[in-house]
Formats: sequence, C-alpha cells, structure tokens
Amino acid sequence: MTFVLPEGLAPEVYPLAWLVGTWRGEGVLAYPGVDESAFVHDLVVGSDGGPYLSWTSVWRLVQAPEDVAELVDADVAADPGPVWSTETGFWRVPPERPVDLPADKQPVELLLADPSGHVDIYVGAVGNGRIDLVSDVVVHTATGAEVAAGTRLLGLVDGDLMWAHDLAAFGHPLQSYASARLSRVLV
Repeated sequence: MTFVLPEGLAPEVYPLAWLVGTWRGEGVLAYPGVDESAFVHDLVVGSDGGPYLSWTSVWRLVQAPEDVAELVDADVAADPGPVWSTETGFWRVPPERPVDLPADKQPVELLLADPSGHVDIYVGAVGNGRIDLVSDVVVHTATGAEVAAGTRLLGLVDGDLMWAHDLAAFGHPLQSYASARLSRVLV
C-alpha cells in the first residue's frame, strides 16, 4: 500500500504524516487501584495546514452484556460504555535538532491537556514509523490527578497504530498503564 501525504500538510510535520487520520480500536488498561479493563479507543489526528497536528483521544470502557447467555448470541457484541479518559493536544516537530539524535530520527513534542486536571508535555523522537516519548513537564491543578511522569510508544505495524503508555501517578512508580491496537477508519 502506497502512502500519500495528506493534502495541505505543513512540511514541518511530514515526519508525523502517517499519524494523520481517524483511528479506532481496542485496548486494555490496568494500574494499581484500577481493575484491568478493556476499552474502545477513538482517536483523531488532524491538520489545518499549520506547523502542528491536532490530537483528540477518547477511551470508553467496554460494557459486557449483563446476561451471560447473550454472549452466545453472535449478534451481541460488547458496547463502548462510559468515558474513561479523554485528552486533546498538539504534535510539533521542533526545528532544533539535538546533536545526539540519530540521522534517521526527528525530534518531536506532544502537548496534552486532560480534563482530570493535568497537562503533560512529552518530548522524544519520530522515525521509521515509530515514536518514543517521555514526559518533560507534568503539572496538575490542586484537585487534579496526581500524575508525576509518563512514557509513550507509538508505532505503525502492518498498517495499524499500536501504542503503549506507562505512567507514574498517585505515588506509584512508572509502570504499564494502557496499550491498544487501532485501525485506520476510512471516512
């Protein structure tokens, strides 16, 4: 399958062009104090022609049918339920290149706001269909979620977007929080 740059995309974000689009898939989350749960992830990465990409992400917990007998019925599938997480933000490719960055990578930044009361700035590198990010700054309001740090890994695997998110929050050390596999939605 040939990749075509999205129309009107700013050259500054060409290294992230493979992210642009609407994605949907399923994942799993678990963290100390949070039972392991499946979720449906809807993600939109867009461009308005500026030197950045927008990011809108919503996770909805999967609700299994209450009647176990319904699970046998092939027409009944688990439905997305209540929103677990939502975030909005922007991707940027800064013009300054760190001297220690390999030639096949570009620097990247992700700025995210979460309605649970915290804002994260991630920095990292993009190249060869992979993005590695680590939190640079995390701030939260007095009543916001006590997030201290995070890492994120995103990759394009056989046309799907695979991602993993590690989190340090609520006094716990950095550890696995969530992961998912998303497929591009043709709109």
